[in-house]
Amino acid sequence: MLIPVILSGGAGTRLWPVSRKAHPKPFMRLASGQTLAESTIERAAAVADEGVTLTVTGRDYYFLTRDLYQQSDAPGKHHFLLEPEGRNTAPAIAAAALWAEHHHGSDACLLVLPADHLVRDQQAFREAALNAYGLAREGWLTCLGIRPTHAETGYGYIRAGANLEGGQVIEAFVEKPDQETARKYFESGQYLWNGGMFCLQVSAILAALETLAPDILAGVREAWKASAIDQQPLELDPETFSRVRSESIDFAVMERAERRAVVPVACGWSDIGSWQAISDLYDTDTLGNRVQGEGVLVDARNTFIQGENRLIAAVGVENLLIVDTGDAVLVADRDRAQEVKTVVDELIRQDHQSAVFHNTVHRPWGSYTVFEDADDCKVKRLVVRPGGVLSLQRHKHRSEHWTVVSGTATVRVGDDEFELGANETVQIPAGSLHRLENHGKEDVHIIEVQTGSYFGEDDIERLEDIYGRA
Repeated sequence: MLIPVILSGGAGTRLWPVSRKAHPKPFMRLASGQTLAESTIERAAAVADEGVTLTVTGRDYYFLTRDLYQQSDAPGKHHFLLEPEGRNTAPAIAAAALWAEHHHGSDACLLVLPADHLVRDQQAFREAALNAYGLAREGWLTCLGIRPTHAETGYGYIRAGANLEGGQVIEAFVEKPDQETARKYFESGQYLWNGGMFCLQVSAILAALETLAPDILAGVREAWKASAIDQQPLELDPETFSRVRSESIDFAVMERAERRAVVPVACGWSDIGSWQAISDLYDTDTLGNRVQGEGVLVDARNTFIQGENRLIAAVGVENLLIVDTGDAVLVADRDRAQEVKTVVDELIRQDHQSAVFHNTVHRPWGSYTVFEDADDCKVKRLVVRPGGVLSLQRHKHRSEHWTVVSGTATVRVGDDEFELGANETVQIPAGSLHRLENHGKEDVHIIEVQTGSYFGEDDIERLEDIYGRA
């Protein structure tokens, strides 16, 4: 049985300001209108036996991922395994293997796929995945190796050796090379990019972990035994999982294992690792410019513009990346796109919220958008989906005023519960218990005005929450 395992997480710091910790790269919408998460689950579902997939992610991303899957064209049985904190790919794959062993037996095979990669040629990917499945069933720890299209210094490489049926023996994994070495790799035809995609039989990967990274496997087993393993979604025990060593599957297993194979594939793959890679997805004008959104370019060359709500104009510039998300603007030299992550490092050092959040923040019940965040008030627009329920909560430092713009909200303030329709308002004094629910079939839109002495999200005391956040 072939079970796609999608690894979804990470901050995607090279794609700031669109990708942020609370809304990372898998949830970015590309030129096609799809998110990377949606395209990955559709690709996975096309090769899954019995439609079974498993996504390993965190609680912070679970609800958004689940909703995107429901909106996609990916039928099947989509299961979730939640990590309390990211511990890199080796613990994630170990946990997925234990899940598959429990539900489908040790002969099942995992097709491990990052949630934030792009594949344009679905048929070529499918053929390679099935070849890898054949090798995995014979006990080979198998990778999908991307045929290089140019000399690239930003990827690790795989040196392929003797032929196998459907693939080749892996002679070595090679770290990211310098430019001259990358050129030699490309010209030799013997090297493939390591795209982080694997096909592994459960029994084989567990045996390899037992031999090469026994502490990781033991730690994950301990967390597994301490978890409610038949719940949906399955959340690993936080206390025990936090003690597991963080390590990639490459370093923990693949670089030292014995029976390793690679299936070469040319499938239009990209890890979308920088704004340079994003810009390459768009058509250019005669001067090499690319525009997503509303932009005006005058005497500009080789410049990429992406905007959301505002017109961006550029005059007399060359070789620039300009990205505007409404609350932040990035301007960078195209040749230094990889250095955008240093901006995020500095924002984290300054404890700046734009390293983590957008103006629009997604929650399990819907989303909110901050219109104003001043010293004396904060103004938001809340969108509560049908069936959405805000937690039963209270605030110590602020009062709130809710005005319904559209839809009908069921509101509790103190011991009173009532319905609030369009153009109706309620005041919630500081210290009052309150909750809002949407029992209707359409979104409820609310303008929330906060007044008081402090408006941080940590001024929320949750007493009840259907999403497990209390």
